Amino acid sequence: MLLIFTTALALGFSGAMMPGPLLTYTIRQSLNTGPLSGFIITLGHALLEVILIALIFLGFDIILQSDMAQIIIGIIGGLLLIFMGIEMIVNSAKNKIKIEMEHNGSDTKNMLLSGAVISAANPYFLIWWVIIGLGFLLEAYKSFGPLGVLVFYVGHISADFIWYGLVSTVVGSTRKFIKENIYRIIIAVLGGLLVFFGGNFIYKAVLQILQIL
Repeated sequence: MLLIFTTALALGFSGAMMPGPLLTYTIRQSLNTGPLSGFIITLGHALLEVILIALIFLGFDIILQSDMAQIIIGIIGGLLLIFMGIEMIVNSAKNKIKIEMEHNGSDTKNMLLSGAVISAANPYFLIWWVIIGLGFLLEAYKSFGPLGVLVFYVGHISADFIWYGLVSTVVGSTRKFIKENIYRIIIAVLGGLLVFFGGNFIYKAVLQILQIL
């Protein structure tokens, strides 16, 4: 159970800390409205993920009964994780990871709704949950049932609340972000974790294939 939580936490950080629309929006709102912005925005993001997991669960019975479906999810999800991890490492090494820090007087209302809308509008968010997230949810479900899925979700969303909450607290209070070199190192390490998790996905899928043969 602890392994599921820590894995979800690491995966959550790998996604949350990458520059993107939600991180940019959090920084801007923190500059405008203060340290609580990140927590409100993340709550909207978290509610969307609850809905998405519930929708994914509608097809769980069919997927759990199909070895072929689990193998396909494992291989595709593993390859996607490896690709994402390598991209994070390469971009970090080439200094292509940038964070926007600007005060633009944007709308400060409805941050809860915006957190959900911005997440839903990001195609990588849906791809992650439908392919990669589904693979981890399957493992958690097969190990501990619905409780395992709950633990995975809590671990995953904890990373979002910790990171975006930290960003909004630091930016909203000091108008500064963490040093770029430190940020790049963190991204590279998280990329390495994604490569490891992806390799583990593929390894387990290959074992399933060998068992069938």
